[in-house]
Amino acid sequence: MEPAASIIDRLGGVTRVASIVGVHRTRVSNWKRPRQVGGTNGRVPQDYHVKLLEHARENGIPLSADDFLPVPHS
Repeated sequence: MEPAASIIDRLGGVTRVASIVGVHRTRVSNWKRPRQVGGTNGRVPQDYHVKLLEHARENGIPLSADDFLPVPHS
């Protein structure tokens, strides 16, 4: 689910992102799941945005605050 799936892929996968933000990999996996099954509907929790953006900047990975916004359905 977007945008979490794209952000996780761009930053190196679930395990890498979990390490960056200091949580278990299951929590990061849940970002890609529907809310009905305990996920976040593709949203990265706001508590982690700054850490992920800093990591991306420090490692030359293209990522911006806009990437965390859900894509509107047409």
